[in-house]
Amino acid sequence: MTKQFIAESSFWQLFPQAQLAVLVLDNVNNQGESNAKITDLLAHANGAAKKHLTAEPLSQNPAVAVWREAYQKFKTKKGVRCSIEALLKRVENGKGVGCISPLVDIYNAASLTFALPCGAEDVDTFVGSLKLRITEGGDEFLALGDEENSPTLAGELCYTDDVGAVCRCFNWRDGKRTMVTENTRRAFVILEYPNSSREADLRAALDFIAQHA
Repeated sequence: MTKQFIAESSFWQLFPQAQLAVLVLDNVNNQGESNAKITDLLAHANGAAKKHLTAEPLSQNPAVAVWREAYQKFKTKKGVRCSIEALLKRVENGKGVGCISPLVDIYNAASLTFALPCGAEDVDTFVGSLKLRITEGGDEFLALGDEENSPTLAGELCYTDDVGAVCRCFNWRDGKRTMVTENTRRAFVILEYPNSSREADLRAALDFIAQHA
């Protein structure tokens, strides 16, 4: 059966004007450390991200505030934040976002440059189709670095497949089971925005990733 990505009606009921930008990358090479070109790309993006830090505290910046508001519309674990907030917080603190692996560095560079959340999963790890939906809870989820299952909550917005959760709380945290690794050959990349105001930026960010991956 062909794998599909399906944003279910429960998602669109919450965010009827949302924009989802999707890219499937074939023949991915995510092995070893990033080369000088990708390292420079990420370094430049860390600098470029500073233009999105226009207010204090961090939560008052438009790129963050829009997600703080969005996360109030569904059930979340206490204290969770959109992935872009975590990245911008590192830039604000002067630490910056460091290298992880070639593909991750590329999509983190896109996130920082455009102040948009971006994630990637290994397509070949999906069991059945990938769905973005409000869950009834209980979907199995093991986060990177965790040793115990942390199931989804009833009313939580998350990405799931037939086995369990792929990414919890919309775009908060990916699971270990579907994460991109050095063995990844096909990657599903997605950027999201809760309204239609930044469609051009979403397209530009997607082009950025396609160009450098």
